[in-house]
Amino acid sequence: MINAQDIKNGTCIRLDGDLYFCIEFLHVKPGKGNTFMRTKLKNVVDGRVLERRFNIGEKLEDVRVERRPYQYLYMDGEDAIFMNQETYEQIPISKDLITGADFMKESDIVEVVSDASTETILFAEMPVKTQLKITYTEPGVKGDTATNSLKPATVETGATVRVPLFCNEGEIIEVDTRDGSYQGRVR
Repeated sequence: MINAQDIKNGTCIRLDGDLYFCIEFLHVKPGKGNTFMRTKLKNVVDGRVLERRFNIGEKLEDVRVERRPYQYLYMDGEDAIFMNQETYEQIPISKDLITGADFMKESDIVEVVSDASTETILFAEMPVKTQLKITYTEPGVKGDTATNSLKPATVETGATVRVPLFCNEGEIIEVDTRDGSYQGRVR
């Protein structure tokens, strides 16, 4: 159990039977009345964001979470198979629990977050940026750098990314795994 005033960004708590991560908090001391904590909590399972106020001194059930690096091996139906970097144990994780799963290629290192007490996997996160090779796109025309026009490009994982007109097949680009946006070419 933790007190409400101990909530910080990244703190995981159990609230109404669900697990939430604190993504934003504010200690509020109004002119009249009691001090309270205003928080934004993100649901671990479905990603919904909830705003909640807690009075100072209110007891909350905290959840100890562990973050470990796992290496992506291959897809098996709807599950992705990962290997623990320390014990070499292989575990399946459902594709819908992985952020940026469309941009994951073999041997990528993914951070897996699990509940320390029950060893259940909460979610897995790809690194924010990843480098992928363009396998197909319409050919670029010399001089197509002036406008902010975008065209679809298929990358090596099979995902489609919107890239500028000057990008060609075979080039390596950097992609933001959170929203699939083009970040730049890799030289």
